[in-house]
Amino acid sequence: MKSRAKNQFEAWAGTYDHSLLNRFLFQPSYRMFLEELQAWRGREDGPFDLLDIGCGTGTFDAMLAASPLPARIVGLDYAEAMCRVASTKAHAAGAADRLRYVNADSQHLPFADASFDAVTCSNSFHHYPHQQQVVHEMRRVLRPDGRLMLIDGFRDNIIGWIAFDVIIGHVEKEVHHAPWSKIHEYFVQAGFREIRRRKFSFWMPALLTVGVA
Repeated sequence: MKSRAKNQFEAWAGTYDHSLLNRFLFQPSYRMFLEELQAWRGREDGPFDLLDIGCGTGTFDAMLAASPLPARIVGLDYAEAMCRVASTKAHAAGAADRLRYVNADSQHLPFADASFDAVTCSNSFHHYPHQQQVVHEMRRVLRPDGRLMLIDGFRDNIIGWIAFDVIIGHVEKEVHHAPWSKIHEYFVQAGFREIRRRKFSFWMPALLTVGVA
């Protein structure tokens, strides 16, 4: 499952930013993250550390770096080509001092415990074969009162089921869009509290789940 996804994203890196998914699903998701971060950190003084898991070509990271929020950002992706494109974009934008990219596996995060104030993961969770382990890793690297913000396809209604379980499941094969009840269970098992969800829909329905470490 992971090797298939890795090969897909290595091949996709060059055209990723121009895809319809990027325009109609990914970028609206990134704006949701920015809203959440602004509501949480907008009145806080001093910088904070954010880990973006499944960062792709770093579009969200660049949006965050260009915002007034004083984030120090690490993007992580399993596809090396995605990290290369993201790093190139960061240097071109003059944001390399605030953006760093790591090619690594989300199931084994190469960071010490309590390294970050926030972890984001947008529209990549369905590619992870051991989802509970990934959520545990996200919790491990968060500092006390840190936030996990996870967005993935919402498959709990008929539109989402057709889009994610039938169509995307057929195209991408080895993926699993977990129902919200299972995502909530993952968060609880990992030790998150104050768990909440927010469903939104642009081109396809998606679900934001937020938990406090």
